[in-house]
Amino acid sequence: MIGSILLVELVRRALNRVGRKWSLARHLVEHCTWPAFAVAVVVACNLVFEPGMFGSGPGEPGVAATVQRALGLATIGAVTWLIVQVSYALTDVVLERLVLVEGERNRRARRIRTQIALVRRIAAAVIIVIAIGAMLFSFPQVRALGAGILASAGIAGAIVGIAAQPTIGNALAGLQLAFSDALRLDDVVVVEDEWGRIEELTLTYVVVRLWDERRLVLPVSYFTQNPFENWTRHGSRVLAVVLLRVDWSVPVPKLRDALYEFLQGNPLWDQKDWTLQVTDVLTNGLVELRALMSAADSPSAWDLKCDVREFLVNYVRDNYPDSLPRFRVDTPESRLRH
Repeated sequence: MIGSILLVELVRRALNRVGRKWSLARHLVEHCTWPAFAVAVVVACNLVFEPGMFGSGPGEPGVAATVQRALGLATIGAVTWLIVQVSYALTDVVLERLVLVEGERNRRARRIRTQIALVRRIAAAVIIVIAIGAMLFSFPQVRALGAGILASAGIAGAIVGIAAQPTIGNALAGLQLAFSDALRLDDVVVVEDEWGRIEELTLTYVVVRLWDERRLVLPVSYFTQNPFENWTRHGSRVLAVVLLRVDWSVPVPKLRDALYEFLQGNPLWDQKDWTLQVTDVLTNGLVELRALMSAADSPSAWDLKCDVREFLVNYVRDNYPDSLPRFRVDTPESRLRH
């Protein structure tokens, strides 16, 4: 046992040194250190264990059989743990590279990240179920019941299917979302009148990180049964809109030129779309101006929108104070003046 632990420790240190340049080695060390120690210990115990090592007394065979069965269960559990962690380490290498992808390829990278995350969860669940089945069938009593269970598999399957219908429905909904490209990790969505990003997408629930750092947890089936807004469905670019209500005397062309000059000096603008238009004449005697500009993603669009709104307010106040919103009241005195 000591020798096997030392061997695993030597391999861990070697991978840790190589991990500075090889990302797979680093992820293997992060995920597989403790599972590898566990596998080394149980394998060493299995190699040195012999049924006759407890002696030949009347109760010794039973003790030896119990120890052997416990070692078998521990081996199955440790190997399963190691296999799951190795699969996570392998997929983390791909996920780490996809996180760094930006620009036009970002949408495809987020889709692949979502699919890999869900597939590896399914694979881990299947591996664990198989391991539990192997543990159960190591008992002779369970093997004896196996024929009866298989004979009634149709009825049992129907009962389990009815009982687990919500869970199975959520799992299928998660696969549908991932492989239909309807929802991806880091997508910007509006759900339940809340704006946020998809932070986590599992087989049973979705975590939306809201703009104020709250978390909205919803079942996966919600996104297949209810409408929701996805602002990054075909790309990460977002249009920001600022509405400004001012007096009729505002010089729109000069305001438009000032806005364009401001956008050129703002790093949040992606240098693509912008406009300033009079979109409405309100019944309260004001005109509505709409400033539209594009940004690379929704956080940049939000900050750009706030910057533009602040600039327009300050510009109108400092340069055209007569164009500030004013509500006109028709009184007998005003009629005499006119």
